[in-house]
Amino acid sequence: MTSEPDFEEVVGAAMAEVTRDRLLEAVCGLVDIPSPTGAERPAAEWITAQLDATGLETSLQIIDDHQANAVAVLRGPEDGPTVLLYAPLDTFTAGIPEVDLPWAGPALREDMVPRATVHGDIVTGLAAGNPKGHAAAVMVAVSALAASGAPVSGDVVAGFGAGGMPSFAVPGVGTPGRQNTGHGVGATFLLERGYTTDHAVIAKPGWAVSHEEVGLVWIDVEVPGEHTYVGSRHRLPYRNAAALAAPVITRLEAWFDEYAAAHEVGTMRPQGIVSSVVGGFDRLAASTSALVRLRLDVRMTAEQTAPEVLREVRGQLRGLSEELGVPLVARQVAAVPGTRTEPDTAIVRATVAAWEQVAGRTHEPIAANSGATDANILRLRGVPTARVGMPKVAASPDGGPVDFTLGMNIVDLDATRGLVEVLIRTVLAIGSASSTSREVD
Repeated sequence: MTSEPDFEEVVGAAMAEVTRDRLLEAVCGLVDIPSPTGAERPAAEWITAQLDATGLETSLQIIDDHQANAVAVLRGPEDGPTVLLYAPLDTFTAGIPEVDLPWAGPALREDMVPRATVHGDIVTGLAAGNPKGHAAAVMVAVSALAASGAPVSGDVVAGFGAGGMPSFAVPGVGTPGRQNTGHGVGATFLLERGYTTDHAVIAKPGWAVSHEEVGLVWIDVEVPGEHTYVGSRHRLPYRNAAALAAPVITRLEAWFDEYAAAHEVGTMRPQGIVSSVVGGFDRLAASTSALVRLRLDVRMTAEQTAPEVLREVRGQLRGLSEELGVPLVARQVAAVPGTRTEPDTAIVRATVAAWEQVAGRTHEPIAANSGATDANILRLRGVPTARVGMPKVAASPDGGPVDFTLGMNIVDLDATRGLVEVLIRTVLAIGSASSTSREVD
């Protein structure tokens, strides 16, 4: 009678396949392929080819000429539980000067372009940390499981999704005319076209396990004014929409702190921002604009709805309308609900147990979170989902500080290896009665 293989021996055999060269190849290979929202297909094609060469069943899920998901499946027993390891592919900024500048900075730094630069165990380049370092971890984890012959309890699906960023169409990128290129279109397509699983783990930043996260509502606020001429300011009715927008912005920005505190629940503290201001003729500085549009991103917890958030914003604007003497109009332009997987579900417990084994300490959730990911899409499609990722890199290769942009564009290969082990342990624990009792309970 053949005995069950020791859990730690199986993990060790899989981790023996996780070499620095494989991690580096996966990270650099992904970073070197531009994949702004709407144009992820080349990255998906590269992943498909790489994982196909390992003997996994692969599929390129084509969404259109420029967007696609990559999928790889490690087959297990047909009657066993299925697990999805998921990461998005698109980058927060585009790495294109005409698109990113001057809004992302005065110039594109070395880390802001799709070209990997290796500094020992640190790699920089557009999205090296988020999301491509995390996608690389998923690639290496599933290929290591396959190469080691690990006895998985059911199918393991590695999914790499297009359109994971909270973004509308990027100008000049992707298929002309398509607007629905972000906000989770790839994750939705993946699940509804053949790859719905029993459990899922999404790899996104944060060295902890999360079972819930905020959603978002995008709201446009219209501030009206008078279209008139600078030479007639003193002779005709004058109401400058740009000047009126200023107090609206400052009041909303102050109120967002109150909003976050009022709605904090669990590990979620939903923030809000005024993200952009649009109005007026660039070519005609001699005139005022009849309208200025403010775009807001207001995060919401799993206990809120988009209509409720919109009503709260409108409630704040009513007082401002009376004070300024102008009608302020607010309209919803996008929404993704916040979601929760109960913390006692199998996938969350398995991921926490795996994290604790790798971290060597008791898990403590990160509080006051306001980041939204495709985990919301997976949960909305009925898949219990845990989120786990890598810690923030503490310093740049030259020892300088890591700002938001560099934080997205830098990854530590040692941290990537740690995430790979968490993913491997989670997959091996789920569905195995003996392993589950040892790893989860």
